[in-house]
Amino acid sequence: MKQPEASRAKGSWGFGGGSTRALIGKILLLSGVAAIAVFMAIPLVQAEDWMLLAIVVATTVAIFLVYLQPWHIPIKYLVPGTIFLIAFQVIPVIGTSLTAFTNYGDGHLGTKADAIASIESSTVERVPDSATYVLTITTEGDPATGLLVFLLYDRATETAQRGDPTGLSPLTDAILTPAGKVKEAPGLTILTAGQAASRSAEVQEFAVPTEGGAIKAQGLSQAFEGRAVMTYDEACDCITDARDGAVWTADDDVGFFVKGEENLPQGWQVSVGLANFVRAFTDPAVQGPFLGIMGWNFAFAILSVLFTFGIGLMVAVALNSPRLRALRFYRIIIVLPYAMPSFAMLLVWRDMFNADFGLINSLTGVGINWFGDVWTARAAVLLVQFWLGYPYMFLVCLGALQSIPKDLSEAAAVDGARPFQAFRAVVFPLLLVAVAPLLISSFAYNFNNFNVIELTTGGAPFPPDNPQAGGTDILVSYVYRLAFTAGSAQYGFAAAVSIIIFLIVATVSLIGFRRTAALEEINR
Repeated sequence: MKQPEASRAKGSWGFGGGSTRALIGKILLLSGVAAIAVFMAIPLVQAEDWMLLAIVVATTVAIFLVYLQPWHIPIKYLVPGTIFLIAFQVIPVIGTSLTAFTNYGDGHLGTKADAIASIESSTVERVPDSATYVLTITTEGDPATGLLVFLLYDRATETAQRGDPTGLSPLTDAILTPAGKVKEAPGLTILTAGQAASRSAEVQEFAVPTEGGAIKAQGLSQAFEGRAVMTYDEACDCITDARDGAVWTADDDVGFFVKGEENLPQGWQVSVGLANFVRAFTDPAVQGPFLGIMGWNFAFAILSVLFTFGIGLMVAVALNSPRLRALRFYRIIIVLPYAMPSFAMLLVWRDMFNADFGLINSLTGVGINWFGDVWTARAAVLLVQFWLGYPYMFLVCLGALQSIPKDLSEAAAVDGARPFQAFRAVVFPLLLVAVAPLLISSFAYNFNNFNVIELTTGGAPFPPDNPQAGGTDILVSYVYRLAFTAGSAQYGFAAAVSIIIFLIVATVSLIGFRRTAALEEINR
């Protein structure tokens, strides 16, 4: 029976029948999208980032067009996945790739203009008879992490101003005490004495740029206007130090102001081409640890897969026999390590390997300093990863074995093959076809298994001359240490090493998948 046009129209738009919930869901979805778009657009407008604002607007309009139409049903299901794919996969990959070709890191976090402003503001000295201000320290948002804002009251002119990294602006709608301290300012959080003291280092470095110099804090309740000792001259593209006349010339190849072999600590981000990739294999300070870590990384990934697969397969074969009693009990016991949270168990294993009070040394009486020697630490890491990984391989192999018809093994036995021969010639090739892709993914996982290294050994032991490259470090933990925990963060170099890791894993996976395809051809 053909549905009337009016009825179909009502059903399409969700105004009748069983589509009321769909209509409500659509309204909630689009309301959420609109709210997120407005939330993202406000700071973009304030920052005058028109490109990102255009992307947000275009994306929002596209989502509304897709979900307000009664047709194009498949695209309605593809849009969310596509957005998440772009947001969490494509954009991070593009960002990492672009960063790998720059010197981005400590000292090179901003633009050249930012570096100049930082150099000048950090060398501000008070000028005799310069203006002084009553200072109220505030933040935009959280008192512990928010952007600092100075509220300045000039007793001479009885005016109050707001000071931030962009300069001075009139302070309106603020409530002041007779002494000039600000009691309340809309949109700002006034710091208590304790909160301001906890950020005293930031307060002393903070500077509000002015036409003749900058305003800096003097303690936590006063501020003064001074002039920069080191100033930038656009004509020569250099920084001049008024104290000794030294001249620091901009070098756009390295992103520093340099004088001979010296450079100022504040730099800017520049493109360095393939320098980060070349450095990984040629810099003596990096090459030795990098190649050694890469070798251990391959050994760790391969041995982890071989050990867990070998033991998991043997246990699966043993527990695949219907003649064995209490099968369910044995399987539950074996799967228990896989069911436990790995994060907590890694910390437990770390304490068990403790040389002084660890359970392993106490039970065996060996007295080994497991994390004090490279090879014992590596053995401990492999043992921990084996304990965590073999239940997964057991489940995979058991499922694959149960899917192989028993008629094949029985036919091989009729032909005179012994059980081991039947397993090697018939069962194992068929099992390998099923589990080979999982072995490849397991290799990729273990090649980047950050948790088991960081939570068990922390990369230790470390040589005395290099606290960044430990004996159990794999490439991903080494990159993490370079980028986030070293004395000088090197995000550009870390991004380059991340790309190298990706290329290694992608190459091994491609070869593995080709071999898997060959196995499938053999078993057809």
